[in-house]
Amino acid sequence: MAKKIALSGVLAAGLLVAAAAPATAGPDRVELVGETTLPHAMQFDGTTVGGLSGIDYNPQTGEWVLISDDRSDKQPARIYTGRFEAGEFRLTGTNPLLRPDGTTYPQGTVDPEDVRWDPWTGEIWWTSEGERAQQLIDPTVRRAKADGSFAGDLPIADNLRMRPETGPKQNEVLEGLTLAQGGSLVVSAMEGPLIEDGESPTAEHGALSRITVQTRHGRVLGQYAYPLDPVFAESPTGGFANNGVTAILADRGGDHLVLERSFVTGVGNSVRLYRVNPRSATDVRDVDSLAGADVRPLRKELVADLGDFDLSTVDNVEGMTWGPWLPDGRRSLVLVSDDNFSPTQTTQLITLALR
Repeated sequence: MAKKIALSGVLAAGLLVAAAAPATAGPDRVELVGETTLPHAMQFDGTTVGGLSGIDYNPQTGEWVLISDDRSDKQPARIYTGRFEAGEFRLTGTNPLLRPDGTTYPQGTVDPEDVRWDPWTGEIWWTSEGERAQQLIDPTVRRAKADGSFAGDLPIADNLRMRPETGPKQNEVLEGLTLAQGGSLVVSAMEGPLIEDGESPTAEHGALSRITVQTRHGRVLGQYAYPLDPVFAESPTGGFANNGVTAILADRGGDHLVLERSFVTGVGNSVRLYRVNPRSATDVRDVDSLAGADVRPLRKELVADLGDFDLSTVDNVEGMTWGPWLPDGRRSLVLVSDDNFSPTQTTQLITLALR
């Protein structure tokens, strides 16, 4: 592993004070603690490490879980576990994600995006974006045992199903997942707007995606419009440009942190972290189309812009989790980037300290 800035010592120290009281309330103060990268096309236990699009930390064991968005193209869809030890992030295991019949997912039938430990059971929850291009496959929120075997499905909101004229757009689906209120609620975030909700963000305008709150058994308690920023730049080549939600994370007091990642061909990435709370937002679960609808979206406050930190690069950051409490009472926030299995991109693990 190529280690750019040592952070494991800080995290290891944080593990010793994981039970400490959280920092006192006050304005967000965010600091870069460290950055480390994994080698491109790193081989581990018969798999190619890459496409890491989700990460979570288990404070009970000190272990991290990561999910690859390999659509069973290189190897079967899978998760990894790892630990920060002796100055490095070390992978400790990998397991394929399995279907209810115990088999791995065939190529192109699954698109894993986010992953969370279940504090109640020790299982994991994970999302798949589904498919619109070649066939219609609904997105899913699933549970798996620690070995990757199937443990259950969460019924998704009806308006998130793939239908010929409505529902999610290709590759703008369930990118974010978090368990809130100690694990009693499941909160999922769409990367971009539904077909019926209007155009995806451009440099001229933003868009409205949807965040859904459900019980552990699937009952929808609310759905809220999330206001996406406009794309931060025009592509000089007229190439691809978009902005969307890549991760959501439960915070205290009903707040959530939301990660927005914007990519522009020929320019690069912009990644911003926001805080939202649904208190005054309109419940839009029964609103057929957000395009022009009279709804009050979630209010968001900027917490951090990764472009403001001294990082080696701002890459395709897609995963986010709380890490251990740090010795000074701040909480570590760890991000991971998805390298798309491309030699021109990198797998970063970025640690921030957040009060």
